[in-house]
Amino acid sequence: MVLVMIAAAVVLTWSASAPHALADERTGGLDPVLGTAYAQASAAARADGVPLHITSGARTPAQQQQLWDEAIATYGSPAQARRWTLPPSESTHVGGHAIDVGPRAGARWLQVNGSRWGLCRTFDNEWWHFEVATIAGAQCPPAWPDAAARVDAHRGA
Repeated sequence: MVLVMIAAAVVLTWSASAPHALADERTGGLDPVLGTAYAQASAAARADGVPLHITSGARTPAQQQQLWDEAIATYGSPAQARRWTLPPSESTHVGGHAIDVGPRAGARWLQVNGSRWGLCRTFDNEWWHFEVATIAGAQCPPAWPDAAARVDAHRGA
C-alpha cells in the first residue's frame, strides 16, 4: 500500500503539471498512476524511435468474462486457461491496473526502461503484460511464472 502511494505521489505530481499526459491511445479507464506512467514511457519510446502502443488496457467484467470463456475453450480447462487469462474477479485489467503492449520491440524497450516510471513486466509467460509494480526509478520485482501463480500465492494456495 505504501509503495503504491509513493508511486502515485511521484507520478501524479508530474501529471498535474502536464494535463495532456493521458491523451495517448487506450488509456481510458486505466488507474491514473498507470495511465500517466504509460504516457511518459510511450513518449520516451517514441523519442527513441521505438514503436509502443497499448493493445489492451482496462476491461469491463463482461469483456474479461468473454476472454476467460475463450481461454477455457482454447486451453481445455480452467486450470490451464488461468496461466494466460484470469476470470473477471481476478484480473488486474478489470480494475484498470494492467496494460498489454505491442509490438514486441516496444515491449522489449518497455521491459528494459519501464522501471523509470514504475512499469514492470509481471509475468514470465506474457511478454506483453505490464503493471505499475515499483516506485519510479526502482528495480522491478521478479516476474511471476504466470498470472495464476500470483493469484494463488496471494490466496495462500
